[in-house]
Amino acid sequence: MPRAERPSGRGDSSRALRHPGCFACGEDNPHGLRIHYRRDGSGAFTAVWRPTSGWEGFRGIVHGGIVSTVLDEAMSKAVAALCEALTAELRVRFRRRVESGSAMFVRGWVTRRHKRRIQAEATLTSAEGTEHAHAWAVFLAVGDEQPEPGAAAPR
Repeated sequence: MPRAERPSGRGDSSRALRHPGCFACGEDNPHGLRIHYRRDGSGAFTAVWRPTSGWEGFRGIVHGGIVSTVLDEAMSKAVAALCEALTAELRVRFRRRVESGSAMFVRGWVTRRHKRRIQAEATLTSAEGTEHAHAWAVFLAVGDEQPEPGAAAPR
């Protein structure tokens, strides 16, 4: 069974433990989304996602739980670049339906840090730039680790 491992080297985009079986981003999960997030120039994490019909809740429409997972993972990547943390609260506003087969753009970023509490946001937009979903979350840093001070939150 694959083990979680810490990234090595200075060029890593995340400090969190990587798990190849992660449902959202793990390459070894045959049932997962396998979304590849990258850090952009502002410090936010982005990805292109083309949901398939296997993720539908209604014919042609992606299940809201899957959309929520994608947004949570984008925010998790941004938070993990600061410290190891877990999602404590998640709120999603669904603005338009997400259709299977359509290319969607995901972006997650940190908005505020205070002690162990980290706030983040994420968006899911179409290729034309129309927002289909927006999420807000609160993460709590685990263990003794605190978010790195002084770094500006990306927007």
